[in-house]
Amino acid sequence: MASFSPVRSGRRWLYLTHRWVGVVTCLLTLIWFGSGLVMMYVPYPALQNAERLAGLGPLDWERVLVTPDAAIKAAGLAEFPRELRLESLAGEPVYRITDADGERLTLSAADATRRGSTDAAKAVIVAREFSRSPTARLDATVERDQWTVAQRYNADRPLHRIDVGDGNGTRLYVSSRSGAVVADTTRTERAWNWVGSVPHWIYFTAIRRDGDVWRQVVMWASGPALLGTIAGIWVGLLRLRLKPKYNSGAVTPYRGWMKWHHVTGLIGGLLVVTWLFSGWLSVNPFGWFDRSPTSPEALARYAGVDEPRHLTELPLDALAAHGDAREARFTWVDGTPLIVLSDASGEPTVLDGAGRSFRFPSTRLIAAAARLEPEAKVASAEQLTKADSYWYSHHTDRPLPVLRIMFADEARTWYHIHPQTGQILGRVDAGGRLYRWLFNGLHSLDFGPLIRNRPAWDVVVWSLSAIGAIVAVTGVVIAWRRLAHKFRLRPRLAPRKRPRLS
Repeated sequence: MASFSPVRSGRRWLYLTHRWVGVVTCLLTLIWFGSGLVMMYVPYPALQNAERLAGLGPLDWERVLVTPDAAIKAAGLAEFPRELRLESLAGEPVYRITDADGERLTLSAADATRRGSTDAAKAVIVAREFSRSPTARLDATVERDQWTVAQRYNADRPLHRIDVGDGNGTRLYVSSRSGAVVADTTRTERAWNWVGSVPHWIYFTAIRRDGDVWRQVVMWASGPALLGTIAGIWVGLLRLRLKPKYNSGAVTPYRGWMKWHHVTGLIGGLLVVTWLFSGWLSVNPFGWFDRSPTSPEALARYAGVDEPRHLTELPLDALAAHGDAREARFTWVDGTPLIVLSDASGEPTVLDGAGRSFRFPSTRLIAAAARLEPEAKVASAEQLTKADSYWYSHHTDRPLPVLRIMFADEARTWYHIHPQTGQILGRVDAGGRLYRWLFNGLHSLDFGPLIRNRPAWDVVVWSLSAIGAIVAVTGVVIAWRRLAHKFRLRPRLAPRKRPRLS
């Protein structure tokens, strides 16, 4: 009886792990590589802020009879809201309010009454105004569909899906609760996303409708694939011979598809590991990179106001001079009430309570920002005029210039603040910056020289994806052959005829 060998047993399990995990996950890995290339050019459908502003009608200031302060009181808020803005709803100016707990409500700017649910007929009116298309019609009222399956739409459900009737197959989604357009898609986006974001993120409605279930599916799909790839690199190194070579003169004992898989796996294996690992991190496994928003208490300190109030009178003449304003946001910064107007292009205009143009000195913004983290000192403050490794526009639009405030707290927290409006644009700590490199760096190859030279980024991503795809394709062929061999039914043999006895 042969003695037990831990090394031999460990190697056997290493081979089995790579073989059978590869059989299960190699096709999924190939799909991830191909769909990732599609996502470079066609992102998942989402209504961008610029699109939202362009779709809103100009504000009719003559119909604004309720002040921001009166709107806050009518809403019965105990704290200053996270968001207080004025926009047009089917021609009527309304206040959109998001309270400190994230709850949203809509009030008429004419009489401060709450606007209730939006029926299908009014949703069509909203969509026609938004799209400037008189042919827009109701397609369906849905709780969710493939393009509105994410949890961020839960507060807006059910959704009225409106077919705009243009040549692009555009569909708008109007919230039945607020009457706001919250999402849009085009025929091209929908088609490409079926081979892009949907398979890449495993974003199928039946799975994604439950955020916890979807997160577990992604973790337990990418995790084993990662484990199998690491085992494959180990096996590949064990089977590699440089000196002396195999009898055939080759560095690999394999032939055909196995040879290609062995060689390309050694060349691109580490690349596949980094992509699988960073993709696994995208769902924040085990809560390693929890990113909590700025607390209401910190926002109140930055605003410099302790109670929910704002202007008791609006400078309507000054506001009317901005005839193309599509939105007015009412905020406080360092004890100063501000009106931030945005036109159809999204360009902001900042006014004080009297309607005069206003701009904060950077020293005052820095002093206000210092109250965001009262237990820590401001380590440094700088105004960025060009993108750097942590503030750049590649997958998202990040405005410049931006004021960066760095704190000397344990988490080394940074805040990015709009120098014109005083709006807090982002908050990131040391863990968030590490995640930037582990995910955006390894998964999207967001490295400075590449993202500043977009054609170079495309060439590098396509080239590396081709290597990874070859590893995956050879794995798919090998897995198919192994499964076919294992489950092939042996042909039945015809029974032998017995000789007839005479």
